[in-house]
Amino acid sequence: MKGTSIKKILILVTILAVPGFLYYLLTEKGKNRYKPLPIFGPKTVASTFHSVRGKKIPDTVYHQVSDFKLINQAGDTLSWKSYENKIIILNLFYSSDNPGTKLTNKLIKDFEKTYGKNTVLRFVSVSIDPKGDTKPVLSKYAEENHAKAGKWDLLSGDSTQVYNLINKQLFIDAFQKKENGKNIFVYNNLFVLLDPQHRIRGYYEATNQEALSKLDDEIKVLIVEELRNNTDGR
Repeated sequence: MKGTSIKKILILVTILAVPGFLYYLLTEKGKNRYKPLPIFGPKTVASTFHSVRGKKIPDTVYHQVSDFKLINQAGDTLSWKSYENKIIILNLFYSSDNPGTKLTNKLIKDFEKTYGKNTVLRFVSVSIDPKGDTKPVLSKYAEENHAKAGKWDLLSGDSTQVYNLINKQLFIDAFQKKENGKNIFVYNNLFVLLDPQHRIRGYYEATNQEALSKLDDEIKVLIVEELRNNTDGR
């Protein structure tokens, strides 16, 4: 009985220690000199304080992406509530004849192979053609690209909400214009890394291999950061 109790204690100590140890390895020993990820967007100084070595430091209020209601390929209405406690890798797309989307779809599938079993991570693709990318179109497109709702959501909906989310909340340039009588969609082909607090933690060019490697690294850093936060909050 005594041996069993000791084993249980050792297991508990290991569970509690691992997130902090991994965080230490990533921030201190990582080959890319890992540091806590930055938080992008506007920020303000709060009226509250926290203490560091006995010194009062003003708290900072960081930009958080506002809530939304958009529909995915399964016809489900999704909001931030749907992604509670999740890390999000987000990109923009449109389904009709888009070479940039073909690239990002392949990259997402590659990331899915690496992180598919990690339940804290979700992939979200937001259509910049909400009028064309209706639910039936998204459903067919998802089937063609093996995008499983709930793991990789293709979102569309009200154009005002879509462009508010993209331009004013994620700070990505995206718009449409007429060219030779056709609607042309112009946008930055980026991946955006969002933490469970809906804060922007990184932007990564989908056509830049160095940026994609950085994204892969920083996904790991953010996962460990969340593990560490959850452990500290116990």
